[in-house]
Amino acid sequence: MVTIRLAFSTCPNDTFLFYALVKGKVSIPGIRFEVHLADILELNTIAKQGEADLVKVSCNALGYLFPNWYLLRTGSAMGKGCGPLLITHQDNSEDSWQSGIVAIPGKMTTANLLLSARWPELKQKKEVLFSDIIPAILSGEVQAGLLIHEQRFTYTQYPVRCVEDLGEWWENTTSLPIPLGAIVASRTLDPDLVRQLEWAIGESVRYAWQNIEEVMLYVSQYAQEMSTEVMKLHIDLYVNNFTENMGVSGAIALDRLLKTGTEEGFYPEVPNVENGLWISNSKITQ
Repeated sequence: MVTIRLAFSTCPNDTFLFYALVKGKVSIPGIRFEVHLADILELNTIAKQGEADLVKVSCNALGYLFPNWYLLRTGSAMGKGCGPLLITHQDNSEDSWQSGIVAIPGKMTTANLLLSARWPELKQKKEVLFSDIIPAILSGEVQAGLLIHEQRFTYTQYPVRCVEDLGEWWENTTSLPIPLGAIVASRTLDPDLVRQLEWAIGESVRYAWQNIEEVMLYVSQYAQEMSTEVMKLHIDLYVNNFTENMGVSGAIALDRLLKTGTEEGFYPEVPNVENGLWISNSKITQ
């Protein structure tokens, strides 16, 4: 029996898509999974340090991780209307927040890349756990912050305002979906096993959509402070056709994102998606 160290977040979209794999509803003969749950800041670090075999990471992190990881076509978080939000306290003026500290959910996150591309003049950044960003703004610890995950749906409950929807900015600028997260597999794994994992994750997504009530019981275990409505909104937004298979349009969007990361000086030039990141002899679909 081979053990695969699997790391993903407690966010509803991840627990939803990985449920069938973790619970053995979809399986690969001779493979068992050792699961570690973490926020995206830790997940990117786990991948960079090679502390797992299969990890959900930020798409921007791919520029830091190549050439030690394969990118899987299944399990991605991308789409439209799902990008990070730049917010500030409702009482902050433009001058005050732009000259202050901006909380980011991690240096390797796609959110941080988009912020740098859209607002290159913002130089004072502080890494903050994504769920602590609104409290940091309210306390005055930071003057602005990037919201990701379920906070897109809940930030209006607080005295903050949205400065800009960076996903909307990306879409208007590129006419492409925004690539937020993806699953990577260590290149220490046998290529045939990586192809099996890619297939199994796609099957896990399909199982989840066909057994929603069953899967939601698992999702709710890790989202106890989130209402059922917000959990479902989260899943509907981040689990879509790109999750089952990134496809050609997803690959094009990801190429554009990595090119932007290179232009912004985040990492050296990385290979395009088709020639370097994909596992060989594995096809993407339209």
